[in-house]
Amino acid sequence: MTLAARNVLVIGGGFSGMSAAIECAKLGAQVDLVEIDPGWRNYGAGISLGGATLRAFRQLGILDAFLREGNAADGVLIHLPDGTPIGALPTPRIAGADIPGGGAILRPVLARILAEATRASGAKVHLGCTFTAIEQDAAGVQVSFTDGQRRRYDLVIGADGLYSKTREALFPDAPKPRYSGQAVWRAVLPRPPEVENAMMWMGRVKPGLNPVSKEQMYLFLTEHRPNNDHVDPAEFAPKLRALLAEFPAPLLQRVREQIGPDSQIVFRPLEGLLMPRPWYRGRVVLIGDTVHATTPHLASGACIGIEDALVLAEELGRGGSVSAALQAFQDRRWERCRMVVENSFRLGEIEMTGGDKDEHARIMRESLMALAQPV
Repeated sequence: MTLAARNVLVIGGGFSGMSAAIECAKLGAQVDLVEIDPGWRNYGAGISLGGATLRAFRQLGILDAFLREGNAADGVLIHLPDGTPIGALPTPRIAGADIPGGGAILRPVLARILAEATRASGAKVHLGCTFTAIEQDAAGVQVSFTDGQRRRYDLVIGADGLYSKTREALFPDAPKPRYSGQAVWRAVLPRPPEVENAMMWMGRVKPGLNPVSKEQMYLFLTEHRPNNDHVDPAEFAPKLRALLAEFPAPLLQRVREQIGPDSQIVFRPLEGLLMPRPWYRGRVVLIGDTVHATTPHLASGACIGIEDALVLAEELGRGGSVSAALQAFQDRRWERCRMVVENSFRLGEIEMTGGDKDEHARIMRESLMALAQPV
């Protein structure tokens, strides 16, 4: 196979960056991945995943590991605040007839699975390291690193997240992340037998439960917070318990009773970004949250970042020029990623304003149908 880029640098060791390293290495490229965190840590509780994400896992080669260590199930059960069931959101089996249409896993577990696959791919991982300068010419990219090294590459992939240093260096006038007006609470708790798949309750705030393994589940709750104010971690448990007090559903009240000072609670203001095209300059391209960070309303942020890596590698593998591969990558990814970011923001706006429920249902339906399409 003729590759457009034989020496590749990936900046950022998150889900998108690791996926890019794995896929480029599969094609025979020599890949370096630099990650500024020396511990290569991934913070957070659980992550909900749709069928399109599981399809991406299958292509990436980590689906079996996910099924062993996470949880996969069909459908999302919807309830009134008192626990009365009112319907179910179907989740088509996009990854194959043998694979449920959705699932969830602990974020650190998924990060470990991807890290193991990255090392196994042959990519060289450099922790506690990032770039200090990127200099391009027509034939390649010269990169200086914080460890004093200088190396030359055919292609640099910026995958260093919402507050990307690569984006800032490449596109200093790019838009900044913006706060959505919502925040999400998450906590990992023991999984009772009746929690077999994703469940949600409709109310002023929207709590849900999703199994992340045979023994554990994670609680998530989306709250409207007009101002992005700091919340003292010492207040996490009482604030989360207060929010759940609005729901008399017996299951949620049992969950509420488990929340205390030792609960692993994560609070995160929801921010997003959609960077206008171009997503590349010369031989440096941006992927994942670096260009299209989304709120979690469609459970597709990780999905579209991993898909970026798959599509980019496919285009590099066609054997044309780097510029042709990057243009083709951008053309294939723009509309799908725009749809996820903008529709997720709109769903949040409808929730915050008590807007049109029919519009909410239509956006959900159309978005999930679009995500089911090939990438």
